[in-house]
Amino acid sequence: MLIAIAALGITVFCLTLWSSVTVARIHGIPAWRRYLPLTLFLIAGGASLLRAFGIPEIANTVAFPFNLAAILLSLREIRAQRAKSRVSLPAS
Repeated sequence: MLIAIAALGITVFCLTLWSSVTVARIHGIPAWRRYLPLTLFLIAGGASLLRAFGIPEIANTVAFPFNLAAILLSLREIRAQRAKSRVSLPAS
């Protein structure tokens, strides 16, 4: 069971990191929208590190919702960019 939880955590971490970095590379949107998912990811990571200092309450309250928000915002921006690029392609 512990291995499954660790695998899920690693998967969520990698998905959040990948999607945040992907959005940060998109140049067609304002800078604050590009870096918002990455900022949320870093805040969640910092909150998770508070567990090492014996403050798990903040980590439990903040880390997961911020990671979830980062993933959802990133996926929305990626989908919007793909839809925009599909529309701008010339018809053959």
